[in-house]
Amino acid sequence: MRIEGAWAMQPPILSDSRGTFHEWYRAEDFRATLGHELTFAQANCSVSRRGVIRGVHFSDVPPGQAKYVKCVRGAVLDVVVDIRIGSPTYGEWEGVRLDDINHQAVYLASGLGHAFMALTDEATVVYVCSERYAPEREHAIHPLDPALGIAWPQGLEHVLSAKDSRAPTLAQARSSGLLPRYEDCIVQTIRPNGRVH
Repeated sequence: MRIEGAWAMQPPILSDSRGTFHEWYRAEDFRATLGHELTFAQANCSVSRRGVIRGVHFSDVPPGQAKYVKCVRGAVLDVVVDIRIGSPTYGEWEGVRLDDINHQAVYLASGLGHAFMALTDEATVVYVCSERYAPEREHAIHPLDPALGIAWPQGLEHVLSAKDSRAPTLAQARSSGLLPRYEDCIVQTIRPNGRVH
């Protein structure tokens, strides 16, 4: 993707009279693309009705929380937001449609913000995380912040949690010292073998 540290993955889909099959994660393909394997600390499943927006969520760096995200039922607009102070694409976002037809997946490195909007009823998103959920390290930015300008699909009522409705704007989060610094995120992704994740 255009934002450093974010990738959209499109697996080959095998189809016959019985249905379809695809591999949504292969360690060697992931390593060849990203330079590392994804270490799973937690796996989550989120079911949302049409119009629900979850995010923009992010974690303190270190340790950060990389995510690998897939929609297994219905469809969502998955959004990656660069909230890393000092990044060349700071404040920019990129969206990818994830659905149960094309089976695309999105990987985002530690330090990036993540959100999605359910485009169908009972949109089911599964994602694996490099670190476990820790409430004291978790933060949010308001997904409707005009300065971010995320182009959420029109014609759907936006449904937000109370927490996300109260979330600060990107500017407020920055002035409060909540946002990660780009250089810390890059250091966070360097492994002893010199590879970046």
